[in-house]
Amino acid sequence: ESQGQWHLLRSAAELLQAIEDTGRQLADHGRSMEALIDFYTSTMRDVDRRQREFEQVASESFDNNEQTSVITRRTRGAYRKYSGRVQDLFIRQLEQSGWPLAKRLANADVFDRLVAPKLKESGRRTAYILIDALRYELGIELQRLLDEEGQTELQTALAQLPTVTPVGMASLLPGAGQDLWLARKDDKFVPMLGEQPLTTVGQRMEVLRKRFGQRFTEVGLKNYSRSTEPLPETVELLVIRSNEMDNDFESNPEAAPGLIGRTFQQLRAAIRKLRDAGFQEAIIATDHGFYVNGMLEAGDTCGKPPGQWINAHDRLLLGDGKEDSGSFVLPTPHLGIRGEFSQAAGPRSMAAYSSGKWYFHGGASLQEAVVPVLTIRLRQPKEEGASQPKVHLSYRRGATRITTRLPVIDIAVQAGGLFDTQTDVTLMLEAQDKDGNVVGEPRPGGPVNAATMTLTLPTGSATQVTLKMDLQYEGKFTIKALNPTTLMTYDTLELETDYTI
Repeated sequence: ESQGQWHLLRSAAELLQAIEDTGRQLADHGRSMEALIDFYTSTMRDVDRRQREFEQVASESFDNNEQTSVITRRTRGAYRKYSGRVQDLFIRQLEQSGWPLAKRLANADVFDRLVAPKLKESGRRTAYILIDALRYELGIELQRLLDEEGQTELQTALAQLPTVTPVGMASLLPGAGQDLWLARKDDKFVPMLGEQPLTTVGQRMEVLRKRFGQRFTEVGLKNYSRSTEPLPETVELLVIRSNEMDNDFESNPEAAPGLIGRTFQQLRAAIRKLRDAGFQEAIIATDHGFYVNGMLEAGDTCGKPPGQWINAHDRLLLGDGKEDSGSFVLPTPHLGIRGEFSQAAGPRSMAAYSSGKWYFHGGASLQEAVVPVLTIRLRQPKEEGASQPKVHLSYRRGATRITTRLPVIDIAVQAGGLFDTQTDVTLMLEAQDKDGNVVGEPRPGGPVNAATMTLTLPTGSATQVTLKMDLQYEGKFTIKALNPTTLMTYDTLELETDYTI
C-alpha cells in the first residue's frame, strides 16, 4: 500500500513544480487581459489540470496518515496561494477592460458564428453538443481523445456572466449575442431571449424547435450513446445535452474528478455514432468552467458588500451597492450583462459568499469564465488493413490471486502482424465480476489519463498499471483490456482475491 503514498507524493510534486514554473512568469503576462487569457490557455491551464489530478489521487487514497496529511495540506496551500495571485491580476484587468473582450469569441456568439452558417446548406447534418461545466483544461483533454475521430479545432471563448447554467446555456442559443438579457422577478433573476423566459431546458430547446422545426431534435448524451434508434432523415441540427459532470461536482465534489472519464467515453461513442449517421461536423460548447477549492478555511467566505443584491450561485451579486475591500462592484454593461440590474459584484479572491464551497462557479475568474469550443470535422472510418494489435495482461509472473487492494498489472502491446508499422494503442482496463459489474479500475496517473481513464501505448512497449479494487469486493474477477470506443476485448486475465495471506 506504500505505492499509494508514492503516487500522492508524485502528483503533489508535479503540481508544485507547475505552480513554481508558472508563478515565475505570471507578472510578465498579467499586464493586460489579452495577455493574461493567452497565458492561461497556453500555460496556466496545465496547473489546473494537475490540481484536478492531485485532488483525484488524494480523494482515492486508502492510506491517510500524518505524512500524507502534511503533503496534502501543503500542496493545497500552495495552489490556494497561487490561485489568489492569478485572481488578483484577473480582477484588476477586469475592472479596466470589462467582459467579454471585443476581439475575442464570446459564448453568446458561438451559435450564430459557428453553427448557423453550417445550417444554411440543405442536407448538411451538424451536431451541437452542450456539456455542462467543461473547464478549459478539460477541453484540451477532450480534444486529445477525439483527435483520431476527425479534424479537431479548439477555440477559446469567453463565458457569459454570471457563469451559471441557466444563463450560460441560454447564451449558446441563436441570437443570444443581441437578445439575451436578465429580468428581475420575485428577488430572482430570469434569463430572457427577447420576450421568452429561459429558466428550463425545455424552454431553451423550444427556441430551437420554433426556429428549425423538423430539421431539429435534441437528446441527452447518455441516451444517444446507448440508443439504437435512427434519427429522422429530416434532422439536420441535433443538440446533444449532458449535465452529468456538473451534477457530480455539485453532489459529491471529491469523487467527481474520477467520474469525468465516464462522460468523455460517452462523448467518444456519440461522435462515432454521429459519423455513421452522416453528420459532417460536431461542435462541443459549454456554459461555464469551475474552480475546485480543496482547502476549506475560514477565509473562504467573502462578506457581501453593502447594498441590495440578488445572489447568483454565491459568486456574483446583481443589484445596487458599493464596493468594499473584499468585493468589486461594476456597472453591468461593463461586464456584458444586459437587463434590469444596474450593477454586479463579486469576490476579489477565490472565495464564495457562503461557506463550505469545495466546488463553485457563477463568478468572474479565468477558471469559471474562459471556456473551450471544440469543432470536429468527422472523418470516415479507416479501411481495415493492418491486423489488430495484440495486448497481453499478466500479474506477478502468472500468479492467480491478489493479496492487496492495489494490484499492479503488467501490460505489453505488440503489433498484430509481422509487417505492421508501429502505432499507438489506446485501451482501458476494467476488473469485472461474473455478472459484468466493475469491481476495479485503474488508478489515475502515470500512463493512465486521469480525465479519460484510458492509457495509450505504442506497439512494442510494456508498462505497469495499478488497479484500485472495490473495498467491499471479494472473490473471482476478470481483468479486461478493452478498446474504449468499440469495447472490443483485447485480452483478459482471470484472478481472485485472497486478502487473508
